[in-house]
Amino acid sequence: MWNAAMWGGISGSAVLVGAIAALFLSIPKKIIGYIMAFGTGVLIGAASYELLGDAVHNGGITSTSIGFVTGAAVFTLFDYLVSKRGASHRKRSEKKAVESAGIAIFIGTLIDAIPESIMIGSSLLGNQSVSFLLVIAIFISNIPEGLSSTVGMKNSGYSKAKILFLWISVLLISSFASWAGYFFLDGASDAFMSGIAAFAGGGIIAMIASTMMPEAYEDSGPTTGLIAALGLLASLLLDHFS
Repeated sequence: MWNAAMWGGISGSAVLVGAIAALFLSIPKKIIGYIMAFGTGVLIGAASYELLGDAVHNGGITSTSIGFVTGAAVFTLFDYLVSKRGASHRKRSEKKAVESAGIAIFIGTLIDAIPESIMIGSSLLGNQSVSFLLVIAIFISNIPEGLSSTVGMKNSGYSKAKILFLWISVLLISSFASWAGYFFLDGASDAFMSGIAAFAGGGIIAMIASTMMPEAYEDSGPTTGLIAALGLLASLLLDHFS
């Protein structure tokens, strides 16, 4: 059980790593774009192999389809709401992109992080072994989010102490969500677990399409596709050898 909390905290710590880097280092936008593009490819692989593939195998196509569409729809709805509040560019590092949107950026990041962490915890059920591909994918994708979102918060007038406090909160919430995924989903039916996994997969794919990929291309240009493809290959290799 506490193992689940630890792995959730590890994946959530990436936003804190990115935040510290943004606060104390000057990182070119193109590098942030490269990291985001690679993370996009890894996340696509993790969603496909670890979430959707296993969901169809364990619980069938019906529960997987319902969960997948619901996850994508729920993410899109909440993303729309926080975007209207000023977090539409929460993954971007451009100074002009954020207008007094600190809390909205924070909420938007939680929308990204909580379903991912729940699935990390639930991946420990049954075989008592965490999905390393899922943890690595989420960790890599969270680093550029911490980087660019921190710049956005700085431009909204947030102090370094407040920014670090918010990202530490994300780490703790991610850890709790992972623990909850392990604790509350233990004993759930295969169909329900498949629906939850597909829900997370749908949210991840919607997030990739609406935020990560467009913004990675904005920062890194035409090389985005190649780097994302390398990220997908990396996820394939990790899945094959894990």
